[in-house]
Amino acid sequence: MSKAAEKFDQWIRTSFVEMNTALEELYFAQEDRANVDGVGNDIKDALAREGRALVSPLAAEGNTDEGFDRAFDLLGNLGLFMGALRRHELTNPAREETSPFAECSALGMHIGASLGVAPRFATAHLATHNRAINGVQKSFTSLKDEFVFIDYNTLGILCYKRAGDALMRIPPLGVSNPAAFMLFNDAKNALEDVARYNKILFDELDAERFFYCVRPYYKPYRVGRAEYRGANAGDFAGINEIDLLLGLCRANDPEYAQMLVDKMLFMMPDDQQDLRECLRRKSLLDEFIEAIPASSDQQWFRKNGAAFIETCIAHGRTAAQHHNMLFRSFIVKPSEAVDTRHLKQITASGPPLPVLANSLERLRDLRLAAPRDDMETAYEKMTALKEAVGWSRND
Repeated sequence: MSKAAEKFDQWIRTSFVEMNTALEELYFAQEDRANVDGVGNDIKDALAREGRALVSPLAAEGNTDEGFDRAFDLLGNLGLFMGALRRHELTNPAREETSPFAECSALGMHIGASLGVAPRFATAHLATHNRAINGVQKSFTSLKDEFVFIDYNTLGILCYKRAGDALMRIPPLGVSNPAAFMLFNDAKNALEDVARYNKILFDELDAERFFYCVRPYYKPYRVGRAEYRGANAGDFAGINEIDLLLGLCRANDPEYAQMLVDKMLFMMPDDQQDLRECLRRKSLLDEFIEAIPASSDQQWFRKNGAAFIETCIAHGRTAAQHHNMLFRSFIVKPSEAVDTRHLKQITASGPPLPVLANSLERLRDLRLAAPRDDMETAYEKMTALKEAVGWSRND
């Protein structure tokens, strides 16, 4: 790490956190907690001034070929700074055609283009690639609820990755292979861990603190002329590997395919490669359906088919849990108390809240294989498979 990068990293871990935390306490103490205008201007000025002074020499250095990890880490630090500038309304894509922070944009685009990722901070920077020093990882603030959010999101993502990795090992073996039974169970157990961590997140995270003091750092912002959506907890390949391999979602579904395209550059390059590999695979559900005429009376079919169904149910439960419990409690419900003038740019992904809610509801029902009149889900295939396996549970 260059001296300039080291100084910037140290600032991100110390003064940056302190200034953001001080501003959050000022905002949260107001009657209108969503208002940031005219509040803590001296702190905001110091944040922007100190950060830009540290970024300028880095922009002059560019990507000095110190390896992917160093460059990606620097991009994360830069993204955290730009995310904070956006959160405190020092920049806003709605009122600008280009970012007013030229040196930040130049560095972000240089690193992003060289690594093949979006030139802003992504979920990985605060989750799977968030290096802790002396037990403390990077964050925007030192607020307890931000660390609850970061920690349990990270654990959930790692569990999804475990499930995706287990399922990716099945296609070369085939669904009739005895080893597939173990892999289906591995995936199911990992998904049950996701549900467990989601429940802890739901129980421990303060909805108002999250809504007013954590979520705003994930808003869209401009890098150069382009506006990039906020980081999303689903910006990794594992969850889509599960969707596609189980056959609950289809790559030729226009809306789902659009989501994959939109998130590709927000994922790590190795995740991008894993997703491309997954897109070339036949779904495991289709393999079971094709085997029904000749094999439905075989022991392997009933054993592995039941394990597959249990894995699908576990995945659907986490989707329902996320939408019905987390999204509604931590985004939808708190937004009902917000002044309408603050609602236009409330979501990290950009679209208005009702549009986002409909999109997430659609994704939930795909993962549940729920019957829908307005779109194709895996409901009929799953019903056929359950009948062939002799599935009698009511899940």
